[in-house]
Amino acid sequence: MPGFFVVLLLLALAGCKTQPSLTPAIGEAYAGPGSLNLRQDIGLQSPVVATVNHGDRLEILQRRRRFVKVRAAGHAEGWTDERLLLSPAEVAGLRQLSEQTKSAPSQGVATSYDTINLHTAPDRQSPSYLQMKEGEKVDVIGRRVAPRTAPAPSRTAPPPNKPRTRKQSAKESKKAKEVVPPPPKPPAPKAPPDWVELSKLGAAPAPAVSSEPQPVPMDDWSLVRNAAGQSGWVLTRRLTMAIPDEVAQYAEGRRITSYFPLGETRDGKIVKPSWLWTTVEHGLQPYDFDSFRVFVWSLRHHRYETGHIERNLKGFFPVLTQPVAAPKSRNAKDVAVSGSKLLEKKDGLRYRRSYAFIGNMVRFSGEERVDAPATPDANQNIAVAPLEQQPHGGTSFFGGIRQRIEDWRKRP
Repeated sequence: MPGFFVVLLLLALAGCKTQPSLTPAIGEAYAGPGSLNLRQDIGLQSPVVATVNHGDRLEILQRRRRFVKVRAAGHAEGWTDERLLLSPAEVAGLRQLSEQTKSAPSQGVATSYDTINLHTAPDRQSPSYLQMKEGEKVDVIGRRVAPRTAPAPSRTAPPPNKPRTRKQSAKESKKAKEVVPPPPKPPAPKAPPDWVELSKLGAAPAPAVSSEPQPVPMDDWSLVRNAAGQSGWVLTRRLTMAIPDEVAQYAEGRRITSYFPLGETRDGKIVKPSWLWTTVEHGLQPYDFDSFRVFVWSLRHHRYETGHIERNLKGFFPVLTQPVAAPKSRNAKDVAVSGSKLLEKKDGLRYRRSYAFIGNMVRFSGEERVDAPATPDANQNIAVAPLEQQPHGGTSFFGGIRQRIEDWRKRP
């Protein structure tokens, strides 16, 4: 009987055993890549203790240089690189970016010949949480030029300073009193015996120091959106715009930044679309394009020809296209398409310039000033002024000449 009570007592003590206390967290972060391994130690050869997915919340426990020890949801603790983590502000910004780009107008479809990582920010050191597979098509939403060596923000908060107790203050003051003063400075070396002859030769001229700041290397980034609606940043040079080759061959070494179909032309049994594209001659520019061009299908030569072209511009995304009502003097079957572009003039202000595409002709419609930021930002929505009423083009030869003269007078 006494043995029975001893067994009950041992079971009761075992049931009262408490779980070990967890290490207090000094901050929080979120997993950046699509799959993040937490290791037992800092070394890359250390075994993996847990794997978390993009967006999982982690608690910061300890920090060593750029490595941090984190705790996952299942109380698994491991080490990872700080650059692979996202702060709460970055996660909120990424979600806001995805919401904004869901309804953002596409500037054309792009593809790649290799697998590309989609980054959370236009920075090579930012986490890549998605991958664009070879041959996958994505929508280009915006563009940005960013420094290549941008400093990575800290994802961890420093631990708060603990208040000092009276005993610690007394010990520190006692140690300060017991500090041994440093030894005296050694005497200065004597001058050489031939210092007079050396002074007559003259000192060598100091090397010229350039006062001009060194150029900062920059990268050209594009904001893309995949079929699932997820957005990310990729290097622009890794993308290829998916415009047909029979039109892309006329790029003349320029990079196509955006393209849009405007209409269709039937040539016998084949149907050829008309195209609008924007190009830039040199990369790493503060603007998105410096020229735009309209290609139409020629029924006489059975090939694409230039219907309209403008160069030496400073244009910014987004380029917008929308259908408008056909003029009364034209056939009701004809469709007019209105295109608008955000351009910067010599006065430094930006204007939304509009054009009408009627048949195979491009007509200047008008322009309105737009209040836009000093530097283009793909994350910001630019307010677009309403388009002016489209001009009515004549059907006769003389009517077309009269319309061209009116358009020429309206040009700035």
